[in-house]
Amino acid sequence: MATLYVIATPIGNLEDFSPRAARILGEVSAIACEDTRKTRILMSRFAIASPDRLITYHEHNEERAGRKILEHLSWHKDVALCSNAGYPGVSDPGYRIISETIEAGHEVVVIPGADAVHSALLSSGLPTSSYTFKGFPPRRPGPRRRFLEAEAAMPHTLVIFESPHRLGAFLAVALDVLGDRRAALCIELTKRFEKVHRGYLKDLAAAFAEEKVRGEVTVVIAGNHAKLIRTSEGDPTTREIPPPGTDAT
Repeated sequence: MATLYVIATPIGNLEDFSPRAARILGEVSAIACEDTRKTRILMSRFAIASPDRLITYHEHNEERAGRKILEHLSWHKDVALCSNAGYPGVSDPGYRIISETIEAGHEVVVIPGADAVHSALLSSGLPTSSYTFKGFPPRRPGPRRRFLEAEAAMPHTLVIFESPHRLGAFLAVALDVLGDRRAALCIELTKRFEKVHRGYLKDLAAAFAEEKVRGEVTVVIAGNHAKLIRTSEGDPTTREIPPPGTDAT
């Protein structure tokens, strides 16, 4: 029985790559990666020798590349799976081959590392006891609104990825659907120009309506808690959005 190692790679700062992850990459006989060029940069930085086989695995070839990975595992040879940044399978290709590997009877071992979800959540200063990661919202206005409406009455903190080009539009609809909640915009996490903007959605939406943002963006929005929603300037509300199926009073 072989092992598929699911390896988290740095989301920006290469110093976040663990010695264990580097060792595993150097020991497996095959590496499946989203972009071979970026993986080779990482391997060069940590002086990791090239494996017997390097497999390109991304959203456009998951089925075909997945068969190659399973074939390699069937030869009792370990494979490492990594994306360009963070964890494979978290808003990146990976879930499908992880599931298929388990179904085929092989081991799956996750090698922890940096990820934008938890880095942003902790940087936001918002409640961490219960949160939901929603990935990327739909691009079209209607589905994007429904994407947020599904969470409007929920108490948990929301963590969402968004394109820098659509950030202003997303914040505007988030304010309209969720109300003026506490939020944080985490930009270029772990990188040289990392910046976290904290405040209420109304202020953030106004500030970034026309702002040209560069780099990766993770948005963190407070859940449906009275203390974290503002009805007027400087005045947190005592009104929460009622759960689905109930009448607002």
